[in-house]
Amino acid sequence: MDEDVLTTLKILIIGESGVGKSSLLLRFTDDTFDPELAATIGVDFKVKTISVDGNKAKLAIWENREVDRNEGLKFARKHSMLFIEASAKTCDGVQCAFEELVEKIIQTPGLWESENQNKGVKLTHREEGPGGGACGGYCSVL
Repeated sequence: MDEDVLTTLKILIIGESGVGKSSLLLRFTDDTFDPELAATIGVDFKVKTISVDGNKAKLAIWENREVDRNEGLKFARKHSMLFIEASAKTCDGVQCAFEELVEKIIQTPGLWESENQNKGVKLTHREEGPGGGACGGYCSVL
């Protein structure tokens, strides 16, 4: 089954405490929503294969990083990454967010070709000052 998968992508979901990172993960992978889902202790992990523009990609999705919204937005801008907001509760933008992410990665082979597998951005926690940009609902490439 994996022979037709173009690549495996590692995706990290980050956000403030209690915003629904685990709910987003479950909505996307299992199409479920539990309004009383307990807070994640440690790491949550799921795998899902999707097809975007005729290319199959296996997504290894991790949810374990608490970051406030402004810090996440600054991090995304600094590293030319997507900053996408979606709602697990209403399902608004969930499938589209992951599809757009995979589409942008596939369009940039240097991000997923085998010689670059050990490269990436190191995630660290650091205090940021006030400020940052505002973005509502859904954001595309920053």
